[in-house]
Amino acid sequence: MIAYALVLALFVLALKLIDHRFVTKDISMDIYLGLVALLFTVFGIWLGLKLTRPQVKLQVITPPFELDHQKLDETGLSQRELEVLEMMSKGLSNQEIADRLFISLNTVKTHSTSLFTKLDVKRRTQAVKLAKEWSLIP
Repeated sequence: MIAYALVLALFVLALKLIDHRFVTKDISMDIYLGLVALLFTVFGIWLGLKLTRPQVKLQVITPPFELDHQKLDETGLSQRELEVLEMMSKGLSNQEIADRLFISLNTVKTHSTSLFTKLDVKRRTQAVKLAKEWSLIP
């Protein structure tokens, strides 16, 4: 909307730059007002078409996630470790994971340490990145 306001301000500035008295001496006031009306009519039609044009929304269709069972067997991750890993990928803290899975904080830490060892990583971000590459989590 700021752009449209600036365009209108430029129109007004252009009209001010043209000395009103100079223009009205050469052409009649009716023609001058008709040109100004035509200018704003064209701008209004353009603006109306721009604002009422239907918006195209792109929808990205992603294929459904399929767990790579072979990779899961190779890593040796348990179902609970996989659940902890999925929650890590959602950005949940250890306490939030514990609350959602109804387990203790120490159990979450134990599962985290175990899955870090099995995936041979040192950080949560590394574990999540590797698990996504291997199709262990969506």
